Amino acid sequence: MLGIQLPKNLGDVLYAFRFRIALPDSITDTQPDGMEWVIELAGKAVYRFRLVKFNRVLPREDLVRIEIPDATPELIRAYALDDEQALLAIVRYNRLIGTFLGLTTYSLQNHLRTTVKGVGQIEIDELYVGLDKHGCHYVIPVQAKGGSDQIGIVQISQDIRFVEDKFPGMRCRAIAAQFMDDNIIALFELTLQDDEVKVVEERHYRLVPAKKLNQNAIRDYRD
Repeated sequence: MLGIQLPKNLGDVLYAFRFRIALPDSITDTQPDGMEWVIELAGKAVYRFRLVKFNRVLPREDLVRIEIPDATPELIRAYALDDEQALLAIVRYNRLIGTFLGLTTYSLQNHLRTTVKGVGQIEIDELYVGLDKHGCHYVIPVQAKGGSDQIGIVQISQDIRFVEDKFPGMRCRAIAAQFMDDNIIALFELTLQDDEVKVVEERHYRLVPAKKLNQNAIRDYRD
């Protein structure tokens, strides 16, 4: 007997190393310069290591913070059960996905569990559909991270593969949302380019009471 105390939920170990904590030194020491190991799904209950250029998407510290009047009902803030649930609700009530993308968007389903060919079972935090002024339709998978969790490129890649598999006739705009300090929400649009996840755009939104909006900033916000 090795005397190793097993965790109550083995799945939490995989989740933690995929999205929350660093891999052990014995693994990271084998990484070539400029590359990182990630653990990705390779079928039902099958995982594999893969080398990528970066593993996490982290908010920048030098971006302008765009003030948005806070439309979150106080009752929702009072009873949200965790950071992820709270973030999804806040994004939804403040219509941040549509604001960020410049589309008319609608929440289609929360915590969608599904399977993707060649990947296995995945979970998408929230799935939106959208429409632009030309009538083009979009599928918008959203991953939300709060607390110590970080945005992992593996989940984003899985979301994009899901849209390609299930909605081949629609355009995909994959989104990640991250709680920051001072009531700020970072939103990222991400895409796959040469089989690597790339950041298309990043914006930071601060939710404030309407009376505290900076009137000069409202006038000056522009591309």
